[in-house]
Amino acid sequence: MSQDLAATSGVTEVEERSPSLLSRLLAETFGTFLLTLVIVGVLVYSPLNTVGGLGVALGGAFAYIAGAATVGRVSGAHFNPAISLGSWLSGRITVSAMFSYWGAQLVGAILAAAVLFATVPQPLLTLLGKENTSDAFDAAVNGFATHSPLYLQTQGQAQFDWLPALLVEVIISAILVGVYLGVNDRRSRISYAPIAVGSAIAALTLVSWFVTNAGMNPARSTAAALFANNWGGDGSGRQLWLFWLAPLVGAALAALFYRAFASVEPEELELDEADEDEDDDEATEVVAEESAPAAATDESAEKTAEAEPAAEPEKTAEPEKKSDDKA
Repeated sequence: MSQDLAATSGVTEVEERSPSLLSRLLAETFGTFLLTLVIVGVLVYSPLNTVGGLGVALGGAFAYIAGAATVGRVSGAHFNPAISLGSWLSGRITVSAMFSYWGAQLVGAILAAAVLFATVPQPLLTLLGKENTSDAFDAAVNGFATHSPLYLQTQGQAQFDWLPALLVEVIISAILVGVYLGVNDRRSRISYAPIAVGSAIAALTLVSWFVTNAGMNPARSTAAALFANNWGGDGSGRQLWLFWLAPLVGAALAALFYRAFASVEPEELELDEADEDEDDDEATEVVAEESAPAAATDESAEKTAEAEPAAEPEKTAEPEKKSDDKA
């Protein structure tokens, strides 16, 4: 019956299938690759341009928007281990999917950094006074204290120590994950979620660029640190722990806050379903009431149509009676 109705109304039934895990992992790899390629690329070539923190902010925002618009329907457009952790804690993905996302995001970020590392022209390094390509990646590494961008901008007169850097990274990561969870909520019903998250990335990058070179993403931080190869006693590689700890703590705080104040309770879901059922029943009753008068008028029309031919013989019989009386 449903197939007949669909055929007569011209509606085709399409079976919706959720993407496979492999498809989601490939989507996360692509999105993280794009995001890391743009952010780290802008920072590596920063000596050649004057965009500074604004260029990093806009580049990261545009890269996320493009990636999310392309593969967001497949994987949800995390592109960040912190967002994946927040999605798991808020009940949107399983823990196994979260760890799989982490692996895909690391692969995408490392591939992007490897492409940049392999394509830096050697003569350019000489012109910039760099001994090797790893030195060029120092500008893209997240760090604090002597590796803070503020330290370089002020020529060592000011710096952000580990505690302020940790606090800033926790806060900006919590805000980013909170924005993601909010705009991607099924109740929000907005079509500009990638733009909202990209805007958050741009704004938070402008705030934290002087502090830590704008972390918020452990995958991006890991890729830059690996190719900078500065893992000595006071190297930036030794500071990578902060750029895993802070974003994950911030993501956990955002997810717990979201579950406490913004998530849907089972009772609310039951009430919504009951309201929908009542609305459907009322709509059915209204349709029945509207169709009942129409049926009644059709029946009355048929009766009147049948009654009209029967009345004609009576009219023709009257002159005969009168003629008999005269006779």
